[in-house]
Amino acid sequence: MATLDETLAIIRRGTDEILVEEELIEKLKKNRPLRVKAGFDPTAPDLHLGHTVLLTKLRQLQELGHEIQFLIGDFTGMIGDPSGKNETRPPLTQEQVAANAITYKNQVFKILDPQKTQVLFNSAWLNKLTPVDVIKLAATHTVARMLERDDFHKRYTSGQPIAIHEFLYPLLQGYDSVAMQADIELGGTDQKFNLLMGRELQKHFGQPAQVVMMLPLLPGLDGVKKMSKSLGNYIGIDEEPEQIFGKVMSISDETMWTYFELVSLRSLEEIAALRKCVTEGGNPRDIKFLLAEEMVERFHSKEAAQKARDDFISRFQKGQIPEDLEEVLLKVDEKGMALPHIIKAAQLTESTSDAIRMLQQGAVRIDGEKVQDKNLLFRANQTIILQVGKRRFAKVILK
Repeated sequence: MATLDETLAIIRRGTDEILVEEELIEKLKKNRPLRVKAGFDPTAPDLHLGHTVLLTKLRQLQELGHEIQFLIGDFTGMIGDPSGKNETRPPLTQEQVAANAITYKNQVFKILDPQKTQVLFNSAWLNKLTPVDVIKLAATHTVARMLERDDFHKRYTSGQPIAIHEFLYPLLQGYDSVAMQADIELGGTDQKFNLLMGRELQKHFGQPAQVVMMLPLLPGLDGVKKMSKSLGNYIGIDEEPEQIFGKVMSISDETMWTYFELVSLRSLEEIAALRKCVTEGGNPRDIKFLLAEEMVERFHSKEAAQKARDDFISRFQKGQIPEDLEEVLLKVDEKGMALPHIIKAAQLTESTSDAIRMLQQGAVRIDGEKVQDKNLLFRANQTIILQVGKRRFAKVILK
C-alpha cells in the first residue's frame, strides 16, 4: 500500500496543474477509493496516443485503488466541444456518435483494467433533463462568464459566430460531474474552463467540489503541435505494430522524454536511469527502442513488439540503406514544410511536381513506411529517413 507521499508523487507525475491540491490531500486522507472521472466525446472513430495521456493517468490511479469512471460523451458528442475551436463545429449524428463510441469502448481496455473500470454514457442522465431543467442549468451562469473563456472571447471580439448551443457544452460537461458525484476529474490543459464548471455546479447542487487535474497535451510527431489526426502527426493505438514502432522512432530525442513521462508506464526512477545513461554517452536511439517496444506491446503484444523491432533493425541497420547515407539539414519555419518540398529540397526529385507524382505512385517511404499524403507537414526538431524509389535515400534533419 502506497504512502500518502508516494501516492502524491504518482499523481503529480506529468500533471500540469491540480486544483486544489490541498483538497486532494484531504480526500486522500479519508482513505477511501475516490471516484475518478475522465470524459471522452466520440467525435472520431479511433483513439491516438494523445488520448492515452489521460488513460495512462487513469491506469496509475486505478492501480492505487481508486474507482475509474470512463465517461463516453455520446450526448455531448452531438454538440461538439468548442474548446480551442475558432468556429462552430458541425454536429455529429446519433448514429456516428454511437459507432465511434463502440470503438472507444473496445480500445480503452488496451490500457485500463476492464474488471475495475466503470464505463458510463452521459446520455443516461442528460436525455432525462427536461426543458425546465436545462433552463435552470443555464441560469447558473451569465453570458459574461461564458465570454471569459479564451476561445469564446476571441471569436466574439473577432466577429466569429458563436452558436447558443455551444454555451450549453461546458454546462452539460459540468453536470456530468454532478450526476457521477466525481471526486476527481481529469482533462487536458485546454479543458480548464469546462473542468472548473464541474466544481461550480457540484457546489450549486450541494455536493463536495471535485478536484481538477489537468495534464499537458502530448506533442505530435513533429514535437511542436499537439497530436491530432487532422494535422497528420499522430500515432493511432489501433495502427499496425510496424507503424507504431516506426512512428515512435521518428520523434526527436528531446520529445522522447516527454513521451516517457506522459504515456510510459515505467517508473520515474527507471526513466531517470535511462536519462543518466544517455547523459553518460549512451545512444538515445537504443532508449527510443525501449519506448517504441513498450507502445507496441501495450496495444498489441510482446511478440508483436519484438517483431516490429527486428523488422525495423532489418530495414535500417542491415545494409538495406546505404551506410554513407547523406545527411540533409533543412531549416523549417513555424508553419512547417510540406513533404513534397522536403523531397525536392533533399534533391531526391528534380521538382515538387515530381515529388507529388512519386507520392501518388507509392514510391516514397519515411522511416520505412510508405506515405502518399502530399499535404503531410513536418516541423522543426525532427529527423526522418526519406526514401524515393529503390535507390534514392537521405537522412533529413529538420531544424
